[in-house]
This record gives sequence, structure tokens and C-alpha cells, in this order.
Amino acid sequence: MTSGGNRKTTLDDLARLAGVSPSTVSRALNDHALISVPTKQRIWALAREHDYAFKSTLPRPALSGGGSISIVTPYNRGRPLPLSHPFFLELLASIGEAARARDCDFTVSHAAAGSLQDLKDATNTGTTSGVIFLGQAALHDAFNELADTKARFVVWGAHLPGQRYRSVGSDNVVGGRRATQHIARGGRRRILFLGGTDPEADQRRRGYLEALAASDIAVDNRLMVQVEFELESAERAVAQLIESGVKFDGLFATSDLMALGAIKAIRRAGLSVPEDVSVVGYDDMLLARLSTPTLTTIRQDTYEAGRLMVASLLDPKLFKGRGVLPTELIVRESCGS
Repeated sequence: MTSGGNRKTTLDDLARLAGVSPSTVSRALNDHALISVPTKQRIWALAREHDYAFKSTLPRPALSGGGSISIVTPYNRGRPLPLSHPFFLELLASIGEAARARDCDFTVSHAAAGSLQDLKDATNTGTTSGVIFLGQAALHDAFNELADTKARFVVWGAHLPGQRYRSVGSDNVVGGRRATQHIARGGRRRILFLGGTDPEADQRRRGYLEALAASDIAVDNRLMVQVEFELESAERAVAQLIESGVKFDGLFATSDLMALGAIKAIRRAGLSVPEDVSVVGYDDMLLARLSTPTLTTIRQDTYEAGRLMVASLLDPKLFKGRGVLPTELIVRESCGS
């Protein structure tokens, strides 16, 4: 084999390494439906490790145009990130448009990643040009380890200290600061923060705290509430806060869906938006423009995000390691100004 000199790795060599028959190796390299996914992945990994040029043997549809990209979601708090979330649907659309412009196929994987092995399994395939992971969840260290392999991938999410993998995401700290400052400029002093535990929400929380300090507003830990990226989670949390008697006159939510859930709870309590509570979301989804009142929010450039993620996989030498997108405050009715 190549490791012992100049002789190229053969199909029989791979069969011996994998402990299977040459016909099984041949079927696996051709992505045959009769071969299990774990067996295929193991054989693909061996082929890559021993420089067996197996992509040329794959069916033509898997390599049409500029290649193909797989999209994978991570587990977040024990469950897969919901692809039905409106923001991720918009992000998927932008990835699809960018891939189509490059004559590149893309697929959304049914699998979700919750460990380093899951990440390796997702990227360990000869049928794709690379993988886009939609979110980091708690996998930052695992992504760093994956970056030390030959895997080609990019992550939608925050840029973190010590990061060795490629990522694309918005400037979350600036976005969080900009949203909170806008609420404070309207004279609000009791500003509620709604956010999850993911890295992006952590950075938006940092921006929120920086804005409070700049506006000389004291931090009240009761006004920092952990919720999931769901309308119902935010609605329940805000309802419970109101019932407990905690007062607030402003609210910054780290997603538009959270903000819309919060507005539902505020109205149900007999309060109005923006007269009693000014509300700012994050993402600028289509729903933000259609809600009543229309939602003031921080816009993320999903179109550019999709273009950058696709380009990072198809033109890796041109991508500088991370893409931090600017944010923009979009003022609508929910903030009163």
C-alpha cells in the first residue's frame, strides 16, 4: 500500500483492512443501499486514510456540478435543534440559493450530532464536498478536535476563544449591545433579557450587560431569564415572571420567536407593547415584519451567511477561517421609536 512505498492501495487492500469482502468494499464505495451506513463510513475512512481515490467510482449524481454539501444540526440540551424553526428555514434557503448558484447539490441529514464521534461520522463520507453544521451547542471542543482531522466542514455560530475550526455568524456582542441600548434610549430602566445557553446567546447576553453598564443601569439577576429558542418557552417564562411580581418595562430576546412569545404573555397579562414594555428581538425573520405590532429586531444577513458557508467548503483556500457578519438594528413598532 502507499504507506509501505509507492504501490497504490487496491480494493483488496481495503477489504483486508476493513475485514470484509472486496465486493462489500466495492458496494460501499459506490454508496450501495444494501451496505449499512456505519460500514460505509468505516470503509470511506480507510479509503481516505490510505489515499484510495474512490470518489471517481461514485455514482454521477453524487458528484453533479460543483459537488454536494450535507447540512447537519447538533443536539442542544439533549435534543436535535428543530429544523422547523423559522430562522433555520431562512438560513437553509440561503444555503440552498448559494449552492444552486455554484451548481452544487445540498442535502439535509436526518442525523443529529451530539458528540465528537457523531461529528466524525457526519463528515466521514466521500459523497459530499463538506458539511455545514447549523449551530455549536456544547460541541466547541469537539469541533476543535475535528478541525485537526482532514474533515472539511464549517459551523454556523459564534466565534470563540481558541477556536481552530471555520465558522460563520453575526457579531453577537455588538448586536446584543445595540438592541439593549436602543431600549435604554427610550427611557426604559428595567430591561428583561431572554436567552438560552448556547454560545451565540451568551455573546448577546454580554452585549446586553455592556449596554446596561454604558447606560448606568444596575444589573438585576431576576431580569436575566433562560429560555429555549421557542415561542412557547419564552411565553411561559415571561408569564411566570409577571405572576411573580417582577417589574420590567423593556425586553430584549435573543431570537424573534422568543420576542413574539414574550409579547403574547405581556398582552395576556393586560399590558401593551410598546406602551408598557418595549420589545426588541434578534434575527429579522419574516414573522418580525408580519407580527402585530411589527417587531423591532437585530438583522442577521442570512443571504451572505449562506454564501460564505458554501464558499468556505468549495473554495477553502480563499476562506480566512471565520466570517463575522455585521448586524443592523431594524426599528419597527414594538419599541415605540
